[in-house]
Amino acid sequence: SNLYQTNPLREGVRRYLQLPADQTVLILHAKVAQKSYGNEKRFFCPPPCVYLSGPGWKLKQEQIKARDLGEMGFRVCGYMGLDSMGSSLMETQKLSFEEQPDAKGFGCAKALYISDADKRKHFRLVLKLFFSNGEEIGTFHSKLIKVISKPSQKKQSLKNTDLCISSGSKVSLFNRLRSQTVSTRYLSVEGGAFIASARQWAAFTLHLADEHCTRGEFPLREGYIRYGSVVQLVCTATGITLPPLIIRKVTKQYAMLDVDEPISQLHKCAFQFQGSDRMYLCLSTEKVIQFQASPCPKEANRELLNDGSCWTIIGTETVEYTFSESLACVREPVSPVPLITALQLTGGGDVAMLEVQGEHFHTHLKVWFGDVEAETMYRSPKSLVCVVPDVSAFGSDWRWLRYPITVPLLLIRDDGLIYSSSFTFTYTPEQSFIPGQQVLTDVPQDSDKLLDSIHQEFTRTNFHLFMQS
Repeated sequence: SNLYQTNPLREGVRRYLQLPADQTVLILHAKVAQKSYGNEKRFFCPPPCVYLSGPGWKLKQEQIKARDLGEMGFRVCGYMGLDSMGSSLMETQKLSFEEQPDAKGFGCAKALYISDADKRKHFRLVLKLFFSNGEEIGTFHSKLIKVISKPSQKKQSLKNTDLCISSGSKVSLFNRLRSQTVSTRYLSVEGGAFIASARQWAAFTLHLADEHCTRGEFPLREGYIRYGSVVQLVCTATGITLPPLIIRKVTKQYAMLDVDEPISQLHKCAFQFQGSDRMYLCLSTEKVIQFQASPCPKEANRELLNDGSCWTIIGTETVEYTFSESLACVREPVSPVPLITALQLTGGGDVAMLEVQGEHFHTHLKVWFGDVEAETMYRSPKSLVCVVPDVSAFGSDWRWLRYPITVPLLLIRDDGLIYSSSFTFTYTPEQSFIPGQQVLTDVPQDSDKLLDSIHQEFTRTNFHLFMQS
């Protein structure tokens, strides 16, 4: 107990928990990429984007600025390429980060492509970040991207789910007038309104809804999205939503009203406002408007659209890396940044063990329960095992626990670098000892021993694991 109180690292972790100085790297990219053939360059669309957020960036830049006597060596720059390109920066695209109104740094790789000389079916993007004084920040990877030759024109079978789009997944929508790359516009959100941006794109969660729902209600359903379904688009960054829409297949600028088949990656589609008179989601330069389609006199199952009402849909992925250099003593890259994906608890009492599952683990990591370090054993790059600390390790205030306490789970490198996570761990007392209930009718003389036995009993079995989204 005294050792914990005087441990300077623990004091630093306490300060971090009170005022986290995190640095977050967020990579947004498409799930699939169309291969280029011959001399053509089919640039990835939407282009991979990187956002830098968190107060730790400014803190780190101020430290560099003070150390380098005001030189301009604190700006962040980056290089992005495919994971097979090797280490040469000449084979990657340079990213320049610009500060946005919300204080986030934004960079975009608009000229990346995969040639037909690359025979892989999947690849990852690699992002290398530096400060402009040459100090390396770290290397960050995207999720796997599937390579396709061209959008599938066949009716999709649900047996081939790789290319189908499921309810609850994230998508991007873009419009390319007259098939010109320079005219590409992405559906995005800015200032609380939907816009068509030439620079930035937003990821939207595509929900499948009950077709008989009212405007005020929106019960969500599971399954794969099919043409003719009622859906809702929800911006993942802002939570702003569009009204219920019916998704239609587009063929030669016609909305097909009778098509019922799964939607595939990079398909052309249109979004009809549910209950409207042929009104569709449309763009006009950078504005998002409604367009009224024209009925087709000879074919009742078709409606004629304009260019701005025809959207291309593609699934997207996000990967987020968060770390804090506020306690780090060594100028080493922050990578590999470990990612926690799941927790598994076994045993109880003095031998309660927690397996932390994820990616990019190594021998220099320790698991922390809030400001308490746990005895940690390295199993593999995907598994760490630690002993769950007794609740009394959090101090005498918690010794006789009467209500649940929740602590964040952290991974800390041996040089003091902190990796936060979205996972928490909760100590929960027995139901019979919660506040408001009579614990003891008569307190015997050896009450300390009795309370100690109660404490040992409910800490033996009552742990709860939570992940906060």
